Amino acid sequence: MRAPEARLAEAVGLARAINLEVATAEIVRLRSWRATTLVGKGVMETLGARIAELGVGIAVIDAAVTPAQQRNLERAWKCKVIDRTGLILEIFGARARTHEGALQVELASLTYQRTRLVRSWTHLERQRGGFGFLGGPGESQLETDRRLITDRITLLKRDLEQVRRTRALHRKGRKRVPYPVAALVGYTNAGKSTLFNRLTEGHAAAADRLFETLDPTMRRLALPSGRQAILSDTVGFISDLPHQLVAAFRATLEEVMEADLIVHVRDIHHPDTEAQRADVHAVLTEMGLGEPVEHGLVEALNKIDLLPAADREALINQARRNQDMVPLSAATGEGCSALVALMDERLQRDNREIRVAVPLADGATLAWLYRNAEVLRRADDDAMAHCDVRISDANLGRLNSRLQQ
Repeated sequence: MRAPEARLAEAVGLARAINLEVATAEIVRLRSWRATTLVGKGVMETLGARIAELGVGIAVIDAAVTPAQQRNLERAWKCKVIDRTGLILEIFGARARTHEGALQVELASLTYQRTRLVRSWTHLERQRGGFGFLGGPGESQLETDRRLITDRITLLKRDLEQVRRTRALHRKGRKRVPYPVAALVGYTNAGKSTLFNRLTEGHAAAADRLFETLDPTMRRLALPSGRQAILSDTVGFISDLPHQLVAAFRATLEEVMEADLIVHVRDIHHPDTEAQRADVHAVLTEMGLGEPVEHGLVEALNKIDLLPAADREALINQARRNQDMVPLSAATGEGCSALVALMDERLQRDNREIRVAVPLADGATLAWLYRNAEVLRRADDDAMAHCDVRISDANLGRLNSRLQQ
């Protein structure tokens, strides 16, 4: 169970991620939810007085708020009210950089807005990024035309289906080329992009704020065995991730679903690290990755440089007993070589011994075979190289694709 204080701190972080100035933040304990206003009359009046005193223009509620509750609270408090979903969508709308990311977030936003017909969808003007939940043209409270939204959603789904097909072609191309894929996943702000940059010497955007990475980035990673892999940096997860975003980002998350290895990057210094771990596992399981979650994840326990000495030593001792766990600091580089070595070992763990025949004229495939498999024995005749090799299932599929061309 996540501590209320940690949940409040996360909500404040979300608000600041969209450059809101937080005037006040507090935990409100409720015995029950009210269907009309979410909170009781006394709480509503107390918060209303505080909002008026501080001149608050936007009230953020870290919970799901129905359209009716939102409307009633706005009338009572005389300010804009947005819930957790609206705030996360606003962040995503301002941060998406690629065409695919923009499509995915817009689809999620319209799906969310379709139930809130008091909103205008003038966010499509895209003057400042975001989706208009925080103010601007949407403040006129014009009723959204349901038909226009439905038509736009249909168009976005069609465009995203094309994105999925293109992504599938890219994955097919990577299987022909040859590299296994390792995907970094984790809670938002766990340090995935910093680790990605450390391992690949890349320049993916990395900052100490929530949802810094929205669009997937992929780069080549050199492994200690001399082989190559592709490392993928993905969007961060969060508790109560809006269902609209889980569905809309399916195309992006397919990179995780197709990965040969999943590396779960955890902020081990965070007071809610165990709850964050459970949230990430829940999303992965929802994506159909229950088996890797149970038996196949590598855990990168990041930010050990921030731990007290005693906690750090205890964590290192724990990791010695768990072969799929690596304490590290992406900021300082400590432990990163051990992580890459473990990834290399895991990508080879399920290798099988088989015999393959490769045309001698196909020098590129022979070279690929030596780079991506262990050649145990080789005998050549006039046309073919007959090789006994130890190879992973993933690379065996890539080899068969090359031989069938």
